[in-house]
Amino acid sequence: MGAVTEADRSPKQDRSRATRQRLLEAAVACLAEHGWTGSTVTVVSERAGVSRGAAQHHFPTREDLFTAAVEYVAEERSAALRGLFPEGAGAADRAAVVRALVDLYTGPLFRAALQLWVAASNEPQLGPRVAELEARVGRETHRIAVELLAVDESRPGARETVQGLLDMARGLGLANLLTDDAHRRDRVVHQWSHLVAGALG
Repeated sequence: MGAVTEADRSPKQDRSRATRQRLLEAAVACLAEHGWTGSTVTVVSERAGVSRGAAQHHFPTREDLFTAAVEYVAEERSAALRGLFPEGAGAADRAAVVRALVDLYTGPLFRAALQLWVAASNEPQLGPRVAELEARVGRETHRIAVELLAVDESRPGARETVQGLLDMARGLGLANLLTDDAHRRDRVVHQWSHLVAGALG
């Protein structure tokens, strides 16, 4: 039998990556729609169109699958935000950046992440993993916000202003879970844009 070449390996690796991607996307959708209790590996694998065995090959445990799903969510959110402002945003675009940051916390990706937070508060195996992941996600989101808002963090209060903006955005996302809060949210975002502009100079 001849040696396995790189060209032979590539289609198999591509299929493996595609399967993993489908599983992550299905896990996010299931968490957003059904919550932790209704999002089993079987449900996710069926939605992804792959066998349970294939799912467990990529993610041996349920915790592995959903922790990876939230990490995927975080990466997608960061990529989406950077995609809106590919060359960075100057001070003139701060209102648009504030709106984009708020939008990160009002869509299905945030809803899926929130379901995992709730589950982690009651699941000892999941809690430490999600806490570590969210700490990392929080640092990355803060870093992106500082970059896009062109913040000089050496200015007194600048770091706290950015953190307050992210906390406000998360709160608006939570409020949006129960009711469509778009009208009030628009007013709050408009006011925060002025506050941020004043505080950051």
